[in-house]
Amino acid sequence: MIEIKEGCELSPERETLARISYQQFFRRYLRLSGMTGTAREVASELWSVYRLNPITIPTRLPLRRRSLGTRLFASSDAKWHAVVERVRELQRIGRPVLVGTCSVAASEHLGALLTERGLPHRVLNARQDDQEAAIVAGAGRRGRVTVATNMAGRGTDIRLGPGVIESGGLHVIATQRSEARRIDRQLFGRCGRQGDPGSYEEILSLEDDSLGGCFPAGLQRLLVDRCAASATPAGWLKLLTRVPQWVEERRHAQVRQGLLAMEEYLGELLAFSGPGE
Repeated sequence: MIEIKEGCELSPERETLARISYQQFFRRYLRLSGMTGTAREVASELWSVYRLNPITIPTRLPLRRRSLGTRLFASSDAKWHAVVERVRELQRIGRPVLVGTCSVAASEHLGALLTERGLPHRVLNARQDDQEAAIVAGAGRRGRVTVATNMAGRGTDIRLGPGVIESGGLHVIATQRSEARRIDRQLFGRCGRQGDPGSYEEILSLEDDSLGGCFPAGLQRLLVDRCAASATPAGWLKLLTRVPQWVEERRHAQVRQGLLAMEEYLGELLAFSGPGE
C-alpha cells in the first residue's frame, strides 16, 4: 500500500517459510546470559523459560537514591498542576528535574503547561532523536528541567553539574504507572547513579490510563473521595493502585507463555515429518 501511495514499483508478494519466537531462538544457544538492572520482577519467568536464575551484583558505590513516595489525585488536571508546582519548587532551589511521561502527547502537554508558567525546560521524546544526546548530556545541570518519555535516554548516566550534588542531585518524577514495574524502575534509575545522590516520586491521578476504569463504580467514587481529602494515599490505597499494574504484567506474561506453549505443541505435532530445519 505504501508503494502504491508513493508511486513505486510494486515488490512481489512475500511468503513466510519459517517462524520462531524469541524464547525458542534464545533457547538454541549453548550458553545464555544477560545483564539488566530490572530482572527481579521477571525472575520466575526467566527460570521457567530458560532455567536461568538472576544473580545480584552489588553496585560499585553505595546507593544514595531516595524514594519520596506517591501522591495520588482524583483528576488529571490536579495531577498536572501538582507536577508543575513541584517542578517550580525544585527548580527554585537549583535541583535538576527529570519528568517521565508515558506518551509523546503527555510530554508535549506538560511542556505547554510549563511554558505557560514561564518555567524553562527541554522536551525529549521521539520527535527529537537527533538532539537526544545533547539534551540528556545537559539534564543534570543546575536548575535544568527535562520532560521525557520513558523510552528516551534509557541506560544513560546523567552527569551532575557543579553544585548539584550539594543540593540533593537529580530528582525524577513519574507522572503515570507503566504497564510493568520494570519500566518504572528504569525511570527511577536515572537518578542516583554512580554513587550520586538523587530522589524520585510518583504523582498520579485516578484518570490515568493505567488506573481509570480498573475499579467498580462504587470503589472508584470512594477512591476519588479519599484523594480529594488528601493527596498522599494511605497504604491500602497504594496497594489498590498497584493491582492494575500487576494484572497487566500477568496478562503479558501469560501471552508469552501461551506463545511458547503453542510453539512446543506444533513442534510435537509435526515431529513425524522429521527435523523442522
